[in-house]
Amino acid sequence: MNEPLPETPDRIDDPAHETPGPAVGVGPWEGAAPDGDHWDRDLLAAGDTRNVVDAYRYWTHEAIVADLDERRHGFHVAIENWQHDLNIGSVVRTANAFLAREVHIIGRRRWNRRGAMVTDRYQHVRHHPTVADFTAWAASEGLAVIGIDNFPDSVPLETYDLPEKCVLVFGQEGPGLTPEVHEAAEATLSIAQFGSTRSINASAAAAIAMHGWVRRHVFGQPV
Repeated sequence: MNEPLPETPDRIDDPAHETPGPAVGVGPWEGAAPDGDHWDRDLLAAGDTRNVVDAYRYWTHEAIVADLDERRHGFHVAIENWQHDLNIGSVVRTANAFLAREVHIIGRRRWNRRGAMVTDRYQHVRHHPTVADFTAWAASEGLAVIGIDNFPDSVPLETYDLPEKCVLVFGQEGPGLTPEVHEAAEATLSIAQFGSTRSINASAAAAIAMHGWVRRHVFGQPV
C-alpha cells in the first residue's frame, strides 16, 4: 500500500521535462582513469553534465545514492497531493538538498517532476494512498508527525523544539493541510510573516521548515 515509488512513467506528467537543458558540469576525465567501483566509465569518457555537486562528478548513480544513504538525516518530509500540487517537485529538490531521509506523497500517486530537476533520482520517495495509511506508517517508525500550516492552534516554528525523528507535513497550495492531518499531528507549526500576504508558497514553507530542523540538529542552534 505504501511502498517506495518505482521508477516508472506514471510518475511523469510532463514528458517534455526530460528534454536536456543547457550543458553544465565537466567534460571527459583527463589523464589516467581513477580506480574504484564507484566511478562511471561512460561518464569518465564522455563527461558529466548531471545536477550533482562536484564531489559526485563521474560517480555512478548507484554509488551516489548509497553514499547519501549513509548520511541521511533523521527527518522526513510529506506533502498532500489531492489536487495535483505543482509544488511537489520543488519540495523534493529541497529535501534532497537538506538530505531528508524520505519524501512521502499522500493522496494521488502521480506528481509533476518539473521542479525536482531530476533530484528525485537520488531521493527516496514513498506513496501513501490515504492520511490513515501515512499516519499508521509514521507511528510504526516512531516518527512524530509535525504539520506546517497557519491554524489558530499553531505554535511558532521559530520557537518550537523540533524532534530529531519526525516527519514534516505540508498541505496543498491554497487549501493547506487537511483536517485529518491537523488532527493526527503531534503539533502544527506556523512560520512567522511580517508583510501583507496571508501565506507563503508551500515549497518555500517546506524549505524554511527543513532548514529549521538542520539548524537545530546539525548545527546545534537552540530554539
